[in-house]
Amino acid sequence: MITLVLARARNGVIGRDGGLPWHLPADLKRFKALTMGKPMIMGRKTFDSFPAPLPGRRHIVLTRDRAWSAPGAEVAHDVAGALALAGEGPVAVIGGAEIFDLFRDIADRVELTEVNIDADGDVVVAPFSDWREVERQDHPASDDRPSYSFVTLER
Repeated sequence: MITLVLARARNGVIGRDGGLPWHLPADLKRFKALTMGKPMIMGRKTFDSFPAPLPGRRHIVLTRDRAWSAPGAEVAHDVAGALALAGEGPVAVIGGAEIFDLFRDIADRVELTEVNIDADGDVVVAPFSDWREVERQDHPASDDRPSYSFVTLER
C-alpha cells in the first residue's frame, strides 16, 4: 500500500521556502500518526527541511544526485529503487511535489489535509480530482489558524 501524505492549500500550495506556509499542530500530529513505523519516501529538499531525521521512521530519499548522502537517509535514484528499499508493507510518500508526481499513478491512497486558505508559496501540487473521497473530518478556524479538513482519498 502506497499512501501519499500531504497538506495542501486551496490553491495547491504545499510549501514555501523549504517549509510549510502554515502552522497546524493537529496536522503535524496526524502526520506523525500516519507515518510512524513506516518507511517514508521523500525528495532531498523534503529531507533537508527536517532539523534531524524523524524518530521511528525510515527515511528513503529519492534524488538524482548520485553523490548525495546524509546521516539517517537511505538513498534511491528512481521509483523502483525507492520501493525496493521500502520492502513489503505500507509506504508513506511525503513529498515534495516532484516526488508526489512520480508516485501519483501508482499510489493506493491519499491522506490529505486540505488547508482552507490560498497560501503564498513556491511548491504546488495539482488537485486529486480523479480520486474518490472515503472519509472527511472538518475542523474550524481557531485563533490565527485557518480551517482545515482531514481527507482520505482512494482510487
